[in-house]
Amino acid sequence: GSLVHDDLQRTFTLYIPSSVNEYVPVPLVIALHGRGVDGEGMILVTRKGFDRLADRDGFIVVYPDGIEMNWNDGRMDEEADRAHREDIDDVGFMAALTDMMVRDHNADPKRVYVTGISNGAIMSYRLACELSHRIAAVAPVDGNIPKLFIPECSPSRHIPVLAINNVDDPMVPFEGGELHGHSGRKVLGKVLSVEDSVGYWVKKNGCSPVPVVNEQPDRDPADGTRVTSMEYVNRDDGTEVILFIVEGGGHTWPGGLQYLPERVIGKTSRDIDANEVIWSFFRRQSL
Repeated sequence: GSLVHDDLQRTFTLYIPSSVNEYVPVPLVIALHGRGVDGEGMILVTRKGFDRLADRDGFIVVYPDGIEMNWNDGRMDEEADRAHREDIDDVGFMAALTDMMVRDHNADPKRVYVTGISNGAIMSYRLACELSHRIAAVAPVDGNIPKLFIPECSPSRHIPVLAINNVDDPMVPFEGGELHGHSGRKVLGKVLSVEDSVGYWVKKNGCSPVPVVNEQPDRDPADGTRVTSMEYVNRDDGTEVILFIVEGGGHTWPGGLQYLPERVIGKTSRDIDANEVIWSFFRRQSL
């Protein structure tokens, strides 16, 4: 599908299960691709996991396309692509896309969720800052908050966040710092560490600074990864901030497609299915 926003034709791929009743409002999951691919690429990376879950549980999934395969995710020192150079209004596009899904496909405005990988994960964080009144929860994978964006972040409410980060990510460093493309040569801005990115939301949401820590089962001993979850909760209103740390994992979607060789992007964990983890989190959240 497509819509016009800010004088630009914006496109997306939409998945609506046949089981969805057009007269009953249903949840909406917005899944954002990484740099250099489009919405169809996100479907491949996730191995159609959200589509299968939508069939099972009855929700809509939309895979939007960034301008020239990039999102304007808040890295204000970034000049490498058109989305940042021209300050493309991707926040407004997400708001307009949500309005369209609510109007035309009976998406429930109180159950709109955003996830994404890499550039799409960083964009998810930006949307948590700027569209917290429209989005029930976010789930960034392989992304951290841009260093220069924190002063711009002013959510209007406590917003649940689930982050999945791979320790051996060669492109979005776990400890923060410079972002790199697949070639490793081009610098694509700077981000906070995983600890600081998640810690920001723990503090912003008034969560307990002491997490509940769980080591996840080693479902695939041959994949070279282990997963630990850390859950922070606001004991007054129940807002959750959850971090899944994937030891040994690369710039990948756990349970997803190994879309480039390990020597380029690192290992894909098979101990968890990111689609299942994220949807399980989302379905507990509502505005």
